[in-house]
Amino acid sequence: MKTLSSVQRKQQACVLSVADTLEQQGREELQGFLQCWFDMQYHHFPDSLLLRFQFENEAALTAAQPALRKWQKRLSAALVRKGVVLKDMRRHLVFTLDGPDT
Repeated sequence: MKTLSSVQRKQQACVLSVADTLEQQGREELQGFLQCWFDMQYHHFPDSLLLRFQFENEAALTAAQPALRKWQKRLSAALVRKGVVLKDMRRHLVFTLDGPDT
């Protein structure tokens, strides 16, 4: 596995910090929330960033769906505070039943 450059490590630290914060908030505010995970391609950051909120079942996912826009705004605001601007916040956070191993 290739080691990350210093810029890539900074990108990763930024996203991990934001993801951890949002995950903690998700656990407190969303019923059936399991975890937050992300994936990105460093050479296309921030456009390639996709944060996923995983829910335990379809009912929890359906109940949380109306709040999706609010969470997308939270992600965008948290990244702006870190100096990262998302062009279209709707593309970077989704609610799902799939886990990172799926």
